[in-house]
Amino acid sequence: MKNTMEHKKVWFITGASKGFGLSMVRQLLNAGHYVAATSRNLDELVKAVGARTANFLPLQVNLTDEDSVCKAIHTTYQTFKRINVVINNAGYGIGGSIEELTDQETRQSFDVNVFGTLNVIRSVMPYLREQKSGHIINISSIAGIAGGTGWSIYSATKFAVIGFSEVLAQDVKAFGIKVTVVAPGAFRTSFLTQESLVMTKNPISEYADVREMHSRYIKMDGNQAGDPDKASAAIIQIGQEENPPLYLLLGSDAYDRAMKKLELLDKEFRVNEDLSKAMDYNG
Repeated sequence: MKNTMEHKKVWFITGASKGFGLSMVRQLLNAGHYVAATSRNLDELVKAVGARTANFLPLQVNLTDEDSVCKAIHTTYQTFKRINVVINNAGYGIGGSIEELTDQETRQSFDVNVFGTLNVIRSVMPYLREQKSGHIINISSIAGIAGGTGWSIYSATKFAVIGFSEVLAQDVKAFGIKVTVVAPGAFRTSFLTQESLVMTKNPISEYADVREMHSRYIKMDGNQAGDPDKASAAIIQIGQEENPPLYLLLGSDAYDRAMKKLELLDKEFRVNEDLSKAMDYNG
């Protein structure tokens, strides 16, 4: 298998039974790459991919369980003898104001969206350091750059992914490892369905703006502008570049929101420039 693998990459993808993850798995297998794909439900993953070949390693993984993640990474390395690209795609949306979401709901969201990704990175890094190569791609969201009304905790988890990705890129650069954080906008996936989106069970009537925003988002389901197959192809393209970017915005809506956020930050930071700079000791 070594000879045939020399020009093909080994990809490890989480959250692979639907959405971007499933699209990437299918495209990569069609191109002859080697793919280890994870899901909480193995049968669902295998059925969704519809292929059982030597190139495809389906894995049942609980990302919030570090031992489960470590086992999956080890199995991938033992099977394919290397790992070239890691795509942390798993996660889910959660809607509600901070007051409306319980401590348990909030922590569960961070466990999956943030700590699950950290578990993968922590487990795979020894292999990538030994190889002196690799590319970690973390899927965030435009909500992690410019959050919207009613998505406070979801935005917080995605801000966290962007934050630690930025520093991770600096920390692992000396090992020859690349990092990219992806911020997609609205794509026509299952994200707005019950299997991918959790809404607060304790809505408070005073949060009328939150309810209105949630209603608008749910009505978008099936009509989002973004094509998930195009987004998946873009991520795969970035995963094969010698000098990949640290940031990748996906979707015209994501690009526009990010640019507006840049303008807002520039304006807000400059308003109190003199005050900000007046904090040093005199002399």
